[in-house]
Amino acid sequence: MTNVREKSPLTVVGIGADGWPGLSSQAREAVLNADVVVGAPRQLAYLPAGMKSEPWPSPLLPGLDGFLAEREGRVCVLASGDPLLSGIGTTLIQRGYDVEVLPALSSVTLARARLGWAAEETEVVTVVGRAIARVSRALAPGRKILVLGANAEDLLDLLKTRGYGNSRVTALSDLGGPDERVGPGSLTVFAIEAEGPALPLTGLPDDIFEHDGQLTKRDLRASALARLAPTPGELLWDVGGGAGSVGIEWSRVHPLNRAIAIERSPERAARITRNADALGVPELDVVTGAAPEALEGLSTPQAIFIGGGLTVLGVLDACLATGARIVAHGVTLESEQALARAYGEHGGELIRVAVEQAAPLGGFTGWTPARAVTQWSKP
Repeated sequence: MTNVREKSPLTVVGIGADGWPGLSSQAREAVLNADVVVGAPRQLAYLPAGMKSEPWPSPLLPGLDGFLAEREGRVCVLASGDPLLSGIGTTLIQRGYDVEVLPALSSVTLARARLGWAAEETEVVTVVGRAIARVSRALAPGRKILVLGANAEDLLDLLKTRGYGNSRVTALSDLGGPDERVGPGSLTVFAIEAEGPALPLTGLPDDIFEHDGQLTKRDLRASALARLAPTPGELLWDVGGGAGSVGIEWSRVHPLNRAIAIERSPERAARITRNADALGVPELDVVTGAAPEALEGLSTPQAIFIGGGLTVLGVLDACLATGARIVAHGVTLESEQALARAYGEHGGELIRVAVEQAAPLGGFTGWTPARAVTQWSKP
């Protein structure tokens, strides 16, 4: 993205709850030499009297570019703590601005110092401008989690709903400032010492998903994900999403992973959204519509799972045109024929997966077979 301000770079200065006295000499110089300082009213209140300052427009993002384009000379932006931790610094860089960042201690660093938590043992989840359901993905027995931007009531409700109501939750507020305390306040960080049931990131049991029978079950899901080979930061299309199980597990592998589920049934699309929220990946995007038309205009993926729609004209061709890794499942003769043709034309791997489960048979135990699935994958 190219921004509309090209007159001079922006300096982004992180400022903590200790205000002006806590700034380094370099940060103070950047502020004092600016023609105008912008930030939130709370941050601007830390400045010495007489400095030219202006608050951000509200709402921020729609007016951000126009606001900065109208400011002449050297502009200094104030941010809370580390400007690149869920802060304005990240937003400006993503929008293409030339930015110099002078960070202060982040709330995360200060919280860990107070708690004695090592960085490598602590997971940080931000829900600033995002859904509280993101916390669910990080929950695991004994896990140490710092949550930024949460509402206390919503967080406690989520923990209880997910079976983590016995977790120890500590609220730390105004870290680094004279009003620092343990308990909710402004700029609160919630520290969770998680206690609850273990839930794997992948290999989730089938009954954890809400579904109407249209579900890629665990053994087949594991086979598909092994060949989809998720890597952090990649995007997956889950075509014919059903219950969303493949896209959800793809997203749970790493917090930077993204998925778009394409599902023609509005009822199933709504179900995918509920499953994604419950399993900690609320950013999973659900597109309600039929492929291939619903694929038009979507961001280019690195991997595609086709769980339905193989016999629809144009679906497989549209997926192949992306150049992404593909895994497709077929259970009917017609879909198997489509996969056999794809294998013949494009190579890859073609297998059949048959799963049988032990179940009571009279007074004994016998094997109950599930419907065999043909799987084609192209790296």
